[in-house]
Amino acid sequence: MDEISSMDDLHLLDVKLNRIKPWHKPGLLLIGDAAHAMSPAGGVGINLAIQDAVAAAQRIARPLLQGTLGESDLASVQKRRWFPTVVIQNVQLVIQKAVFGPAVKGRLMGPPSPVVFVALHVPWFRKLPALMIAFGPRPEHAPDFARRKSAVTRKSV
Repeated sequence: MDEISSMDDLHLLDVKLNRIKPWHKPGLLLIGDAAHAMSPAGGVGINLAIQDAVAAAQRIARPLLQGTLGESDLASVQKRRWFPTVVIQNVQLVIQKAVFGPAVKGRLMGPPSPVVFVALHVPWFRKLPALMIAFGPRPEHAPDFARRKSAVTRKSV
């Protein structure tokens, strides 16, 4: 078996973070990676894509059903999802530079930053990264028409 002697022996994924502008044209709406490429850092790309889909359902399902869908409806999805996308991509850049940057360059990481120290030692602060990964900075909620009806209750005999 061969061995890896340096980082030159590895082929690294070229990670790019970008956002297309606009996410829509008449009759077309881009969401998820089609609208904004994400880094694998944090594994949040799928969460953001699902939230984009939920936001799209909230904003375009009714106009689609009524036959009134216009470009302003499509634009409203981008308007709603732009901020969370930018926030998450910037968090990914920080993670990429702080964690992956030194490793890719073959350098040891120094001591954790004060933010990391607080995140590891302050109980309520520890929950923030998990909440950010799970729900993002602007959580989306399924529209009522897309929710399951409550369970059928038994009739008393």
